[in-house]
Amino acid sequence: MKVEENKVVVFHYTVNEGGEKVESSHDRGEPLAFLVGKGALIPGLEKALTGREAGATFSVDVAPSEAYGERRDDFTQRVPKKYFRDADHLKPGMLTVLSVSGGGQRQVTVQKVGSSVVDVDLNHPLAGKTLTFDVEIVDVRDASPEELAHGHAHGAAGHGHEH
Repeated sequence: MKVEENKVVVFHYTVNEGGEKVESSHDRGEPLAFLVGKGALIPGLEKALTGREAGATFSVDVAPSEAYGERRDDFTQRVPKKYFRDADHLKPGMLTVLSVSGGGQRQVTVQKVGSSVVDVDLNHPLAGKTLTFDVEIVDVRDASPEELAHGHAHGAAGHGHEH
């Protein structure tokens, strides 16, 4: 079975940037499962996975435009401290999570901490970077009706929720 839209692809990956390891599914001990075609994966990685089968191993370089976008120098915001869980511990350069309108969360980089506000860089930490993914496809399977309805995979075997 090939990786294509509405299939679930289960894979291990290691991502490097500039020769440095950024993260790896091997460190978590289990592969990732994604429903293909729902925008959950960065476009360059999804394109590289498409058409491949379980057992495939490959390496792919993904440009910023196909990953987390180009860095925008003006993409900063001054946010009241109350919007951070850990405001009193923040220091410039730290990554933290900011809750955004609509209930989502965004990883941001602290630039400056004031008495009542925090200046943050909203760029993804990997924006503007070319990423190298080393990938091993563990499994490709049909998505369940529930997964298709929800628009995301429910884990490697397709059971339960991972929210």
